[in-house]
Amino acid sequence: MVRANGAVSLRELARVVQTSEVTVRRDVRALEAEGLLDRRHGGAVLPGGFTRESGFPQKSHLATAEKTAIADVAAGLVEEGEAIVVGAGTTTQELARRLARVPGLTVVTNSLLVAQALAHANRVEVVMTGGTLRGSNYALVGSGAEQSLQGLRVSKAFLSGSGLTAERGLSTSNMLSASVDRALVQAASEVVVLADHTKLGTDTMFRTVPTEAITRLVTDEPPAHDDRAATELQALADQGVQITVAGAAGTPEQPPAPRGQRASQLPGPRRGQVPGAALRGVLNDQPTERARVADLRRR
Repeated sequence: MVRANGAVSLRELARVVQTSEVTVRRDVRALEAEGLLDRRHGGAVLPGGFTRESGFPQKSHLATAEKTAIADVAAGLVEEGEAIVVGAGTTTQELARRLARVPGLTVVTNSLLVAQALAHANRVEVVMTGGTLRGSNYALVGSGAEQSLQGLRVSKAFLSGSGLTAERGLSTSNMLSASVDRALVQAASEVVVLADHTKLGTDTMFRTVPTEAITRLVTDEPPAHDDRAATELQALADQGVQITVAGAAGTPEQPPAPRGQRASQLPGPRRGQVPGAALRGVLNDQPTERARVADLRRR
């Protein structure tokens, strides 16, 4: 599966082979020792440091539940009458399906899949970039796409990618896709990154959005054992990224943290606890009726 897809989550592996994540994690560790793959936060990738890009058919079957939860939360960030840009990707496609219900919305996109999801939304105007079709992800790329975005100004940009680290920011494996994503970012006042936990800590060839330019990250809650992913979230929060974590479905959204609260004001790790576990404590220390979203804001 890793050879076919380029990357795969432990959850997906456990589901396919019908065993526990504990067993899968042990087997992945053994395969890494043999040099057959590299472990990443909550998953595994092909060896070599930088993951290659998977095609749309492979991506569409990875972390589907996580992408759905992320899209549900991200749609709540869009207001009636806004103008936004939405980049290419399977998670942004899920977001587009939910945006069809937002009246008066204008969506600028280079993704055929995003446009298709909104094609029959009577109250949503869709503006597509120009460019050359890249068949692997159904996106328009190249100078035509970039030139069509010049002079554009919108409120928010919603982007996905192949990897996200606090040190480098959002990245992707394709140069043409990265160039268009950078143009999308330039058009927006706020940048919202949609990335499931398997992308946290993964670094790929071409940076699209530096960490300091990311306004908010919408992600899913890392597995209980994944302290490294939680540590990455803490590092992103420390650099000013607002972290919104999609949690249990069907519960109300937690109100935003008071303006001026910084990541450094979050409870520190207890004795013997790693920083990642400290962050998880913040996410899990909710009332009995657990909030669906934990929103950690730096400013």
